[in-house]
Amino acid sequence: MPESDNPREACGVFGVYSPGDDVARLTFYGLYALQHRGQESAGIATSNGEDFSLRTGMGLVAQVFDEEDLAYLKGHIAIGHTRYSTAGGSLACNAQPIVVHDRLTGEPIALAHNGNLTNVDILREDLEAQGIAFESTADSEVIAHLFAIAPGQRWEERFHYVMRRLEGAYSVVIMTRDRLFAMRDPMGVRPLCIGRINSGWVIASESCALEHLGLQMEREIQPGEVLMIDAEGCASFFPVAPARKRAICTFEYTYFARPDSRIGGQLVYPAREAMGAILAEEHPVEADIVIGVPDSATPAAIGYARASGIPYREGLVKNRYVGRTFIQPDQRIREAGVSLKFNALSDVLAGRRVVLVDDSIVRGTTTPRVIALLRRAGAREVHMRITTPPIVSPCFLGVDMATKAELIAANHSIEEIRQHIGADSLGYLSLDGLNRATGQDPNDLCNACFTGVYPLNVQMQMDRLEAERVREPALAAAESLNRAGRP
Repeated sequence: MPESDNPREACGVFGVYSPGDDVARLTFYGLYALQHRGQESAGIATSNGEDFSLRTGMGLVAQVFDEEDLAYLKGHIAIGHTRYSTAGGSLACNAQPIVVHDRLTGEPIALAHNGNLTNVDILREDLEAQGIAFESTADSEVIAHLFAIAPGQRWEERFHYVMRRLEGAYSVVIMTRDRLFAMRDPMGVRPLCIGRINSGWVIASESCALEHLGLQMEREIQPGEVLMIDAEGCASFFPVAPARKRAICTFEYTYFARPDSRIGGQLVYPAREAMGAILAEEHPVEADIVIGVPDSATPAAIGYARASGIPYREGLVKNRYVGRTFIQPDQRIREAGVSLKFNALSDVLAGRRVVLVDDSIVRGTTTPRVIALLRRAGAREVHMRITTPPIVSPCFLGVDMATKAELIAANHSIEEIRQHIGADSLGYLSLDGLNRATGQDPNDLCNACFTGVYPLNVQMQMDRLEAERVREPALAAAESLNRAGRP
Protein backbone atom coordinates (compact mmCIF):
# COMPACT_ATOMS: atom_id res chain seq x y z
CA MET A 1 0.00 0.00 0.00
CA PRO A 2 1.45 3.43 -0.90
CA GLU A 3 2.70 5.57 2.01
CA SER A 4 0.90 8.58 0.58
CA ASP A 5 -2.39 8.91 -1.26
CA ASN A 6 -1.36 12.19 -2.89
CA PRO A 7 -0.63 12.36 -6.61
CA ARG A 8 3.07 12.78 -7.29
CA GLU A 9 4.81 14.98 -9.80
CA ALA A 10 7.56 13.80 -12.10
CA CYS A 11 10.38 16.25 -11.37
CA GLY A 12 11.83 19.72 -11.33
CA VAL A 13 14.41 21.07 -13.77
CA PHE A 14 16.86 23.94 -13.48
CA GLY A 15 19.48 25.47 -15.76
CA VAL A 16 21.90 28.40 -15.61
CA TYR A 17 24.26 30.09 -18.06
CA SER A 18 26.30 32.66 -16.17
CA PRO A 19 30.05 33.17 -16.74
CA GLY A 20 31.75 34.25 -13.53
CA ASP A 21 29.17 32.71 -11.19
CA ASP A 22 29.31 29.51 -9.17
CA VAL A 23 26.73 27.79 -11.36
CA ALA A 24 26.83 24.49 -9.45
CA ARG A 25 25.94 26.23 -6.18
CA LEU A 26 23.20 28.23 -7.88
CA THR A 27 21.79 25.00 -9.31
CA PHE A 28 21.99 23.29 -5.92
CA TYR A 29 19.87 26.01 -4.32
CA GLY A 30 17.55 26.11 -7.31
CA LEU A 31 16.91 22.37 -6.95
CA TYR A 32 16.51 22.85 -3.21
CA ALA A 33 13.61 25.20 -3.95
CA LEU A 34 12.15 22.62 -6.35
CA GLN A 35 12.48 19.69 -3.93
CA HIS A 36 8.67 19.44 -3.63
CA ARG A 37 8.54 18.24 -7.25
CA GLY A 38 10.58 15.11 -6.56
CA GLN A 39 12.41 13.48 -3.68
CA GLU A 40 13.80 10.26 -5.15
CA SER A 41 16.96 11.38 -6.91
CA ALA A 42 18.86 14.52 -7.85
CA GLY A 43 21.68 15.48 -10.18
CA ILE A 44 23.76 18.36 -11.56
CA ALA A 45 25.85 18.53 -14.75
CA THR A 46 28.19 21.41 -15.59
CA SER A 47 30.31 22.53 -18.54
CA ASN A 48 33.36 24.79 -18.57
CA GLY A 49 33.28 25.08 -22.36
CA GLU A 50 35.50 22.04 -22.81
CA ASP A 51 34.60 19.30 -20.33
CA PHE A 52 31.45 18.05 -18.65
CA SER A 53 31.21 17.23 -14.94
CA LEU A 54 28.32 15.18 -13.52
CA ARG A 55 27.05 14.17 -10.11
CA THR A 56 23.79 12.23 -9.54
CA GLY A 57 22.45 10.17 -6.66
CA MET A 58 19.41 8.77 -4.92
CA GLY A 59 17.73 10.84 -2.22
CA LEU A 60 17.07 14.49 -1.46
CA VAL A 61 19.17 17.31 -2.89
CA ALA A 62 20.91 17.87 0.46
CA GLN A 63 21.67 14.13 0.71
CA VAL A 64 23.14 13.84 -2.80
CA PHE A 65 25.51 16.84 -2.79
CA ASP A 66 28.18 18.10 -0.41
CA GLU A 67 30.86 20.79 -0.67
CA GLU A 68 33.25 18.38 -2.37
CA ASP A 69 30.68 17.70 -5.11
CA LEU A 70 30.04 21.40 -5.69
CA ALA A 71 33.79 22.06 -5.90
CA TYR A 72 34.08 19.31 -8.52
CA LEU A 73 31.23 20.73 -10.64
CA LYS A 74 33.13 23.54 -12.38
CA GLY A 75 32.02 25.66 -15.30
CA HIS A 76 29.78 28.49 -16.44
CA ILE A 77 26.82 26.34 -17.59
CA ALA A 78 24.83 23.93 -15.45
CA ILE A 79 21.61 21.95 -15.53
CA GLY A 80 19.99 20.16 -12.62
CA HIS A 81 17.18 17.78 -11.87
CA THR A 82 15.19 16.47 -8.93
CA ARG A 83 13.05 13.45 -9.66
CA TYR A 84 9.97 11.52 -8.75
CA SER A 85 9.59 8.49 -11.00
CA THR A 86 6.63 8.05 -13.35
CA ALA A 87 8.04 6.64 -16.61
CA GLY A 88 10.88 4.47 -15.37
CA GLY A 89 11.08 3.38 -11.76
CA SER A 90 12.88 4.71 -8.71
CA LEU A 91 16.26 3.38 -9.83
CA ALA A 92 19.74 4.89 -9.66
CA CYS A 93 20.14 4.41 -13.42
CA ASN A 94 17.18 6.77 -13.97
CA ALA A 95 18.69 9.70 -12.04
CA GLN A 96 19.20 12.77 -14.21
CA PRO A 97 20.73 14.73 -15.91
CA ILE A 98 21.35 12.14 -18.60
CA VAL A 99 24.50 12.50 -20.71
CA VAL A 100 24.74 11.06 -24.23
CA HIS A 101 27.10 11.75 -27.13
CA ASP A 102 26.37 13.06 -30.59
CA ARG A 103 26.57 10.12 -32.96
CA LEU A 104 28.59 12.04 -35.59
CA THR A 105 30.79 14.44 -33.60
CA GLY A 106 31.05 12.67 -30.27
CA GLU A 107 30.14 15.91 -28.50
CA PRO A 108 28.40 15.41 -25.13
CA ILE A 109 24.76 16.41 -24.63
CA ALA A 110 23.23 16.58 -21.14
CA LEU A 111 19.46 16.63 -20.61
CA ALA A 112 16.98 16.92 -17.74
CA HIS A 113 13.25 16.38 -18.33
CA ASN A 114 9.97 16.99 -16.54
CA GLY A 115 6.92 15.23 -17.99
CA ASN A 116 5.97 12.02 -19.74
CA LEU A 117 6.04 10.93 -23.38
CA THR A 118 3.02 9.00 -24.63
CA ASN A 119 4.75 7.49 -27.68
CA VAL A 120 7.95 6.44 -25.91
CA ASP A 121 7.69 2.74 -26.82
CA ILE A 122 7.66 3.43 -30.57
CA LEU A 123 10.54 5.89 -30.27
CA ARG A 124 12.60 3.54 -28.12
CA GLU A 125 12.11 0.60 -30.49
CA ASP A 126 13.16 2.75 -33.44
CA LEU A 127 16.31 3.94 -31.66
CA GLU A 128 17.21 0.40 -30.60
CA ALA A 129 16.80 -0.71 -34.23
CA GLN A 130 19.43 1.91 -35.10
CA GLY A 131 21.85 0.30 -32.68
CA ILE A 132 21.43 2.60 -29.69
CA ALA A 133 21.84 0.89 -26.31
CA PHE A 134 19.87 2.35 -23.41
CA GLU A 135 21.27 2.62 -19.89
CA SER A 136 18.01 3.52 -18.14
CA THR A 137 14.27 2.83 -18.31
CA ALA A 138 13.31 6.53 -18.34
CA ASP A 139 11.67 8.16 -21.34
CA SER A 140 14.03 11.11 -20.82
CA GLU A 141 16.89 9.07 -22.29
CA VAL A 142 14.83 8.62 -25.45
CA ILE A 143 14.70 12.41 -25.89
CA ALA A 144 18.45 12.68 -25.31
CA HIS A 145 19.27 10.04 -27.94
CA LEU A 146 16.96 11.69 -30.45
CA PHE A 147 19.10 14.81 -30.17
CA ALA A 148 22.23 12.69 -30.49
CA ILE A 149 21.12 11.35 -33.89
CA ALA A 150 19.23 14.43 -35.11
CA PRO A 151 20.34 15.61 -38.58
CA GLY A 152 21.12 19.19 -39.45
CA GLN A 153 23.95 21.66 -38.93
CA ARG A 154 21.82 24.20 -37.11
CA TRP A 155 20.20 23.57 -33.72
CA GLU A 156 16.89 24.89 -35.05
CA GLU A 157 16.87 21.98 -37.50
CA ARG A 158 17.70 19.47 -34.78
CA PHE A 159 14.91 20.70 -32.52
CA HIS A 160 12.51 20.52 -35.44
CA TYR A 161 13.53 16.88 -36.00
CA VAL A 162 13.09 15.96 -32.33
CA MET A 163 9.92 17.87 -31.51
CA ARG A 164 8.10 16.50 -34.56
CA ARG A 165 8.61 13.04 -33.09
CA LEU A 166 7.76 13.67 -29.46
CA GLU A 167 4.21 13.26 -28.15
CA GLY A 168 3.23 14.08 -24.61
CA ALA A 169 4.51 16.42 -21.91
CA TYR A 170 8.06 17.69 -21.78
CA SER A 171 9.69 20.69 -20.16
CA VAL A 172 13.39 20.16 -20.77
CA VAL A 173 16.76 21.79 -20.15
CA ILE A 174 19.69 20.73 -22.38
CA MET A 175 23.38 21.55 -22.10
CA THR A 176 26.15 21.27 -24.66
CA ARG A 177 29.75 22.37 -24.20
CA ASP A 178 28.91 26.00 -24.89
CA ARG A 179 25.12 26.36 -24.90
CA LEU A 180 22.09 26.04 -22.66
CA PHE A 181 18.69 25.20 -24.16
CA ALA A 182 15.18 25.17 -22.72
CA MET A 183 12.30 23.42 -24.49
CA ARG A 184 8.59 23.22 -23.63
CA ASP A 185 6.06 20.99 -25.37
CA PRO A 186 3.47 22.63 -27.66
CA MET A 187 0.63 21.93 -25.19
CA GLY A 188 2.48 23.56 -22.29
CA VAL A 189 1.52 20.79 -19.85
CA ARG A 190 4.38 21.38 -17.38
CA PRO A 191 5.62 24.82 -16.34
CA LEU A 192 8.95 26.39 -17.29
CA CYS A 193 10.20 29.96 -16.82
CA ILE A 194 13.27 32.15 -17.31
CA GLY A 195 14.99 34.87 -15.27
CA ARG A 196 18.08 37.09 -15.55
CA ILE A 197 21.24 36.81 -13.46
CA ASN A 198 24.06 39.33 -13.91
CA SER A 199 25.07 38.83 -17.55
CA GLY A 200 23.44 35.42 -17.80
CA TRP A 201 20.16 33.54 -17.64
CA VAL A 202 18.43 31.02 -15.37
CA ILE A 203 15.76 28.46 -16.34
CA ALA A 204 13.49 26.82 -13.73
CA SER A 205 10.37 24.71 -13.51
CA GLU A 206 8.83 27.28 -11.16
CA SER A 207 9.36 30.96 -10.45
CA CYS A 208 9.87 30.27 -6.73
CA ALA A 209 13.29 28.78 -7.55
CA LEU A 210 14.32 32.08 -9.14
CA GLU A 211 13.04 34.19 -6.27
CA HIS A 212 15.00 32.13 -3.73
CA LEU A 213 18.11 33.27 -5.56
CA GLY A 214 16.99 36.91 -5.48
CA LEU A 215 16.01 36.86 -9.17
CA GLN A 216 12.86 38.05 -10.87
CA MET A 217 11.07 35.91 -13.42
CA GLU A 218 11.34 37.54 -16.83
CA ARG A 219 8.53 35.44 -18.27
CA GLU A 220 7.25 31.93 -18.74
CA ILE A 221 8.57 29.96 -21.68
CA GLN A 222 5.73 29.58 -24.16
CA PRO A 223 4.26 26.25 -25.23
CA GLY A 224 6.26 24.96 -28.19
CA GLU A 225 9.08 27.47 -27.62
CA VAL A 226 12.81 26.74 -27.51
CA LEU A 227 15.35 29.11 -25.96
CA MET A 228 19.02 28.96 -26.95
CA ILE A 229 21.46 30.71 -24.61
CA ASP A 230 25.15 31.18 -25.42
CA ALA A 231 27.85 33.86 -25.50
CA GLU A 232 25.76 35.83 -28.01
CA GLY A 233 22.76 36.07 -25.67
CA CYS A 234 19.32 34.45 -25.62
CA ALA A 235 17.46 33.52 -28.82
CA SER A 236 13.91 32.15 -29.13
CA PHE A 237 12.36 30.00 -31.83
CA PHE A 238 9.37 27.72 -32.39
CA PRO A 239 10.46 24.58 -34.27
CA VAL A 240 7.01 23.02 -34.83
CA ALA A 241 3.50 24.21 -35.57
CA PRO A 242 1.31 25.20 -32.60
CA ALA A 243 -0.64 22.42 -30.91
CA ARG A 244 -4.38 22.08 -31.48
CA LYS A 245 -4.90 23.15 -27.88
CA ARG A 246 -2.98 24.06 -24.79
CA ALA A 247 -3.18 21.71 -21.83
CA ILE A 248 -1.76 23.23 -18.63
CA CYS A 249 -2.07 20.62 -15.87
CA THR A 250 -4.73 21.74 -13.40
CA PHE A 251 -2.95 19.91 -10.59
CA GLU A 252 -0.15 22.48 -10.83
CA TYR A 253 -2.65 24.91 -9.32
CA THR A 254 -4.19 22.57 -6.77
CA TYR A 255 -1.17 20.65 -5.50
CA PHE A 256 2.13 20.42 -7.36
CA ALA A 257 3.40 23.97 -7.64
CA ARG A 258 4.46 25.89 -4.58
CA PRO A 259 1.92 28.58 -3.60
CA ASP A 260 4.51 31.31 -4.21
CA SER A 261 5.00 30.32 -7.86
CA ARG A 262 3.29 31.77 -10.92
CA ILE A 263 1.76 29.38 -13.45
CA GLY A 264 0.06 30.73 -16.57
CA GLY A 265 0.53 34.24 -15.21
CA GLN A 266 -1.42 33.41 -12.05
CA LEU A 267 0.07 33.29 -8.55
CA VAL A 268 -0.86 29.88 -7.16
CA TYR A 269 -1.74 30.99 -3.61
CA PRO A 270 -4.81 33.10 -4.48
CA ALA A 271 -5.94 30.40 -6.93
CA ARG A 272 -6.02 27.91 -4.06
CA GLU A 273 -7.82 30.40 -1.84
CA ALA A 274 -10.41 30.83 -4.59
CA MET A 275 -10.87 27.05 -4.79
CA GLY A 276 -11.71 26.99 -1.09
CA ALA A 277 -14.08 29.93 -1.38
CA ILE A 278 -15.99 28.39 -4.29
CA LEU A 279 -16.05 25.07 -2.44
CA ALA A 280 -17.74 26.82 0.50
CA GLU A 281 -20.40 28.17 -1.85
CA GLU A 282 -20.97 24.78 -3.49
CA HIS A 283 -20.87 22.66 -0.32
CA PRO A 284 -21.83 24.73 2.77
CA VAL A 285 -22.15 23.05 6.16
CA GLU A 286 -22.73 24.09 9.77
CA ALA A 287 -19.44 23.72 11.61
CA ASP A 288 -17.27 25.29 14.31
CA ILE A 289 -13.84 25.40 12.63
CA VAL A 290 -12.15 24.89 9.24
CA ILE A 291 -8.76 23.18 9.01
CA GLY A 292 -6.60 22.17 6.04
CA VAL A 293 -4.43 19.15 5.43
CA PRO A 294 -0.98 20.80 5.39
CA ASP A 295 0.63 22.13 3.37
CA SER A 296 -0.99 22.27 -0.07
CA ALA A 297 -4.58 22.58 1.22
CA THR A 298 -3.89 25.36 3.73
CA PRO A 299 -4.67 28.29 1.37
CA ALA A 300 -7.90 26.56 0.26
CA ALA A 301 -8.93 26.04 3.89
CA ILE A 302 -8.36 29.74 4.54
CA GLY A 303 -10.50 30.55 1.48
CA TYR A 304 -13.25 28.22 2.67
CA ALA A 305 -13.23 29.79 6.14
CA ARG A 306 -13.35 33.34 4.79
CA ALA A 307 -16.24 32.59 2.42
CA SER A 308 -18.23 30.60 4.97
CA GLY A 309 -17.62 32.78 8.00
CA ILE A 310 -16.41 29.73 9.96
CA PRO A 311 -13.15 30.37 11.86
CA TYR A 312 -9.95 28.92 10.41
CA ARG A 313 -7.69 27.01 12.81
CA GLU A 314 -4.62 24.84 12.48
CA GLY A 315 -5.74 21.43 13.68
CA LEU A 316 -3.05 19.30 12.05
CA VAL A 317 0.71 19.76 12.40
CA LYS A 318 2.82 18.11 9.70
CA ASN A 319 6.16 16.39 10.15
CA ARG A 320 7.76 17.41 6.85
CA TYR A 321 10.62 14.92 7.09
CA VAL A 322 8.65 11.68 7.23
CA GLY A 323 9.54 9.37 4.35
CA ARG A 324 12.63 11.39 3.42
CA THR A 325 15.22 9.03 4.85
CA PHE A 326 16.84 5.76 3.86
CA ILE A 327 16.30 4.37 7.39
CA GLN A 328 13.40 1.92 7.28
CA PRO A 329 10.79 2.17 10.07
CA ASP A 330 10.23 -0.82 12.36
CA GLN A 331 6.84 -2.49 12.53
CA ARG A 332 5.56 -0.38 15.42
CA ILE A 333 6.42 2.86 13.64
CA ARG A 334 5.01 1.54 10.35
CA GLU A 335 1.72 0.72 12.04
CA ALA A 336 1.53 4.27 13.37
CA GLY A 337 0.84 5.20 9.74
CA VAL A 338 -0.51 8.67 9.16
CA SER A 339 -0.01 9.67 12.82
CA LEU A 340 3.73 9.64 12.10
CA LYS A 341 3.16 12.25 9.38
CA PHE A 342 0.53 14.37 11.17
CA ASN A 343 -0.19 15.27 14.77
CA ALA A 344 -3.71 16.40 15.67
CA LEU A 345 -4.18 19.25 18.16
CA SER A 346 -6.78 17.93 20.59
CA ASP A 347 -7.20 21.30 22.34
CA VAL A 348 -8.31 22.77 18.99
CA LEU A 349 -10.45 19.83 17.85
CA ALA A 350 -12.13 18.43 20.97
CA GLY A 351 -15.91 18.71 20.81
CA ARG A 352 -15.81 20.68 17.55
CA ARG A 353 -17.61 20.20 14.26
CA VAL A 354 -14.72 20.30 11.79
CA VAL A 355 -14.54 21.09 8.06
CA LEU A 356 -11.44 19.30 6.77
CA VAL A 357 -10.15 20.64 3.42
CA ASP A 358 -7.77 18.64 1.20
CA ASP A 359 -6.73 18.82 -2.45
CA SER A 360 -7.67 15.31 -3.62
CA ILE A 361 -8.63 11.75 -2.81
CA VAL A 362 -6.82 9.35 -5.13
CA ARG A 363 -6.88 5.77 -3.85
CA GLY A 364 -8.67 6.53 -0.60
CA THR A 365 -5.92 5.06 1.57
CA THR A 366 -4.73 8.10 3.55
CA THR A 367 -7.91 10.13 4.03
CA PRO A 368 -9.64 7.60 6.35
CA ARG A 369 -6.60 7.64 8.61
CA VAL A 370 -6.54 11.44 8.79
CA ILE A 371 -10.24 11.54 9.67
CA ALA A 372 -9.73 8.82 12.29
CA LEU A 373 -6.87 10.87 13.73
CA LEU A 374 -9.18 13.88 14.09
CA ARG A 375 -11.85 11.78 15.79
CA ARG A 376 -9.31 10.37 18.26
CA ALA A 377 -8.37 13.96 19.06
CA GLY A 378 -12.03 14.60 19.98
CA ALA A 379 -13.59 16.04 16.81
CA ARG A 380 -17.37 15.66 17.13
CA GLU A 381 -18.04 15.81 13.35
CA VAL A 382 -15.71 15.77 10.35
CA HIS A 383 -16.96 17.22 7.05
CA MET A 384 -14.57 16.47 4.19
CA ARG A 385 -14.18 19.05 1.40
CA ILE A 386 -11.97 18.42 -1.66
CA THR A 387 -10.65 21.21 -3.91
CA THR A 388 -10.78 19.08 -7.06
CA PRO A 389 -13.53 17.05 -8.75
CA PRO A 390 -13.43 13.26 -8.29
CA ILE A 391 -10.40 11.69 -9.99
CA VAL A 392 -11.76 9.06 -12.38
CA SER A 393 -8.92 8.58 -14.88
CA PRO A 394 -5.14 8.09 -14.61
CA CYS A 395 -2.66 10.66 -15.90
CA PHE A 396 -0.15 9.88 -18.64
CA LEU A 397 1.52 13.28 -18.83
CA GLY A 398 3.85 13.18 -15.86
CA VAL A 399 1.72 12.50 -12.77
CA ASP A 400 1.67 9.25 -10.83
CA MET A 401 -2.13 8.96 -10.46
CA ALA A 402 -2.52 5.15 -10.14
CA THR A 403 -4.43 2.91 -12.53
CA LYS A 404 -8.17 3.25 -13.11
CA ALA A 405 -8.77 0.15 -11.01
CA GLU A 406 -7.01 1.84 -8.08
CA LEU A 407 -8.85 5.17 -8.31
CA ILE A 408 -11.59 5.14 -5.69
CA ALA A 409 -13.81 7.67 -7.51
CA ALA A 410 -13.66 5.64 -10.73
CA ASN A 411 -15.24 2.68 -8.99
CA HIS A 412 -17.43 4.10 -6.19
CA SER A 413 -20.13 6.73 -5.73
CA ILE A 414 -19.53 9.81 -3.61
CA GLU A 415 -21.73 8.34 -0.87
CA GLU A 416 -19.70 5.12 -0.92
CA ILE A 417 -16.49 7.15 -0.69
CA ARG A 418 -17.93 9.12 2.24
CA GLN A 419 -18.66 5.91 4.09
CA HIS A 420 -15.23 4.49 3.26
CA ILE A 421 -13.33 7.51 4.59
CA GLY A 422 -15.58 7.86 7.64
CA ALA A 423 -16.67 11.47 7.10
CA ASP A 424 -20.00 12.95 8.19
CA SER A 425 -20.29 14.60 4.77
CA LEU A 426 -18.20 14.84 1.61
CA GLY A 427 -18.13 17.54 -1.05
CA TYR A 428 -15.95 17.89 -4.15
CA LEU A 429 -15.30 21.13 -6.01
CA SER A 430 -17.05 21.19 -9.38
CA LEU A 431 -15.02 21.24 -12.58
CA ASP A 432 -16.41 24.67 -13.42
CA GLY A 433 -15.44 25.94 -9.98
CA LEU A 434 -11.92 24.58 -10.34
CA ASN A 435 -11.47 26.13 -13.77
CA ARG A 436 -12.71 29.51 -12.55
CA ALA A 437 -10.33 29.45 -9.59
CA THR A 438 -7.26 28.95 -11.82
CA GLY A 439 -8.02 32.13 -13.76
CA GLN A 440 -7.29 30.30 -17.02
CA ASP A 441 -9.40 29.68 -20.09
CA PRO A 442 -10.85 26.17 -19.51
CA ASN A 443 -9.82 25.31 -23.08
CA ASP A 444 -6.18 25.85 -22.05
CA LEU A 445 -6.32 23.37 -19.14
CA CYS A 446 -5.82 19.61 -18.97
CA ASN A 447 -8.55 18.11 -16.77
CA ALA A 448 -8.27 14.57 -18.12
CA CYS A 449 -7.99 12.97 -14.68
CA PHE A 450 -11.44 14.40 -13.84
CA THR A 451 -13.11 13.87 -17.22
CA GLY A 452 -11.33 11.02 -19.01
CA VAL A 453 -10.94 13.34 -22.02
CA TYR A 454 -7.25 13.54 -22.90
CA PRO A 455 -5.58 16.21 -25.05
CA LEU A 456 -3.96 13.46 -27.17
CA ASN A 457 -4.14 9.72 -27.81
CA VAL A 458 -2.97 7.81 -24.71
CA GLN A 459 -3.99 4.21 -25.44
CA MET A 460 -0.37 3.15 -25.90
CA GLN A 461 0.51 4.70 -22.56
CA MET A 462 -2.39 2.91 -20.86
CA ASP A 463 -0.99 -0.43 -22.01
CA ARG A 464 2.53 0.58 -20.98
CA LEU A 465 1.46 1.62 -17.48
CA GLU A 466 0.05 -1.79 -16.76
CA ALA A 467 3.19 -3.51 -18.06
CA GLU A 468 5.50 -1.22 -16.06
CA ARG A 469 3.75 -1.91 -12.78
CA VAL A 470 4.60 -5.56 -13.26
CA ARG A 471 8.14 -5.05 -14.54
CA GLU A 472 9.58 -2.32 -12.27
CA PRO A 473 9.61 -4.30 -8.97
CA ALA A 474 11.77 -6.93 -10.66
CA LEU A 475 14.17 -4.26 -11.95
CA ALA A 476 14.41 -2.69 -8.50
CA ALA A 477 15.16 -6.08 -6.92
CA ALA A 478 17.87 -6.77 -9.51
CA GLU A 479 19.52 -3.40 -8.91
CA SER A 480 19.43 -3.98 -5.14
CA LEU A 481 21.27 -7.29 -5.62
CA ASN A 482 23.85 -5.62 -7.86
CA ARG A 483 24.53 -2.94 -5.27
CA ALA A 484 24.99 -5.62 -2.64
CA GLY A 485 27.61 -7.27 -4.87
CA ARG A 486 25.72 -10.55 -5.12
CA PRO A 487 25.28 -12.60 -8.33
